[in-house]
Amino acid sequence: MGIDFNHLIELIPDINQAFLQTILMISISLLVAVLVGLPIGIFLYVTDKGLFMENRVIRVVLGFVVNLIRSIPFIILLVALIPLTNFLVHTTIGPVAASVSLSVAAIPFFARIIETSFREIDKGVIEAAISVGATPWMIIKDVLLLEAKSGIISGVTLTLISLVGFSAMAGVVGGGGIGDLAIRFGYYRYDNTIMIATVLILIIFVQLIQILGDFIAKAVDKR
Repeated sequence: MGIDFNHLIELIPDINQAFLQTILMISISLLVAVLVGLPIGIFLYVTDKGLFMENRVIRVVLGFVVNLIRSIPFIILLVALIPLTNFLVHTTIGPVAASVSLSVAAIPFFARIIETSFREIDKGVIEAAISVGATPWMIIKDVLLLEAKSGIISGVTLTLISLVGFSAMAGVVGGGGIGDLAIRFGYYRYDNTIMIATVLILIIFVQLIQILGDFIAKAVDKR
């Protein structure tokens, strides 16, 4: 089992295309996860017992939906969301179609990370803001988001890495990307060269994401 470098050179165009498809998938999904998951994570935290927007009904409903989606294995979620994917993007194959399922999986994942990041904030800071008459929006904007920014960036990094893994599974249903290339060429055609190459690409990609994420998280952490 080894790499045939001549064969690998021939596959460079396919590898480049697959890598760009992976980038497209995870970029769309991460954007949706942040835009939707961030407010959900905020509401999961601020509506908890003893906090300034305590609301048991919202907390329970949001928590149930988040846990429900997170409990479904991604490969099953991919198949279950085919009708929704077809409705939204009018196709069920390709990176854009795969990004629908990726987004749905990433939203609750990121929301829970945001909630956890807020729980690490000293409640005394929140109580001090309330005592000087800060509104809920001011507390969220100037206290929660500001104090938890390092944790939020770490959460984005973790979500992005998870999306890389999920995007590889998207190849099973024709989502394109590195995973699809590995399945079509590496698995079905028993091509060890492409299988090893795709694994190495994913390892290097994930390592770079983690290094960059850790660097930015430390840079913004002023504690």
